[in-house]
Amino acid sequence: MSTRPTAVTLILRARGLDGLLTALPALRAVRAARPHHRLVLAAPGWLRPIVELTGCVDGLHATHMLGDLRWNAPPPTSAINLHDAGPDSITDLLGTDPEQLISYKHPDFPYMRGPTWPAHVHDTVRWCRLLESAGIPADPTDYAIAPPVEALGLRSHIVIHPGAPAARRWPAERFARVAAALIDTGYPILVTGDAAEVGLAHAVAEAAGLPRRCVVAGELTVRQLAATIAGAALLVAGDTGVGHLATAFGTHSVLVFGPASPDRAAPPPHRDANTALWAGRVGDIDALDPDPGLLLVTEDQVIHAARRQLEATRRETVMVADAG
Repeated sequence: MSTRPTAVTLILRARGLDGLLTALPALRAVRAARPHHRLVLAAPGWLRPIVELTGCVDGLHATHMLGDLRWNAPPPTSAINLHDAGPDSITDLLGTDPEQLISYKHPDFPYMRGPTWPAHVHDTVRWCRLLESAGIPADPTDYAIAPPVEALGLRSHIVIHPGAPAARRWPAERFARVAAALIDTGYPILVTGDAAEVGLAHAVAEAAGLPRRCVVAGELTVRQLAATIAGAALLVAGDTGVGHLATAFGTHSVLVFGPASPDRAAPPPHRDANTALWAGRVGDIDALDPDPGLLLVTEDQVIHAARRQLEATRRETVMVADAG
């Protein structure tokens, strides 16, 4: 007795943590529209723990950059380009020989159907619009993720995450002053970062007067970092992937933006739990030094916003306790 081959939808999003999370509403939309398809996400392999938490993808095809898509399976039923509208991403997906390709169009492929790239919209909206153009309903507000079980019900600490690409890296001494100002809140403070940011994290902790044990940079797995963010009372960070984790988990946050405008990738404006601070100046996102507009955001602004968010966390904690 013959069986029908499994329909496969291959989705390309070969970006980091922020790229995965801003595409999450689109991934959820594809899952809902194609419940009988096997959904395979082509993305960096280190994201696997977060991909598993989303619960909307059946498999991860490790793809670290454009040109790295090595598809050794039968042609997918459908391929969806959630990476960009460039020729390289389209070439990668066409190389899998899909029956259908959903992508924004590019002049190098005049025969390919698709909508025109919308330049001035939030990332989540951009990808939802692409799917809607193909008849797939999508909700750009569908970005919540259930926290890892080890983080449920905590809200017990503050996370300071000073790392970011050079142009987006608010100075370490400013993070240190913010951390020092929050010591009297009674929440333990943890300083996070990846393996390349251990020295930066220790510099922040030392300048803030925090003991070395507060630095967990370079010590956490991706899942442990997710649990640390999910269980926090507050996250203070720049424009990085951990800020998107806070939004997805419902963790209160204060995020310092620049040189990119927060209306392209910041938490949605209706999210009172997440404060995006921006001086209103755009700049070069690939610069090797902190953007001048980023530096216009002051420590006092961040401290004031952080205290306001901590008060909101406390009120929510009391309400949950009373309800229990």
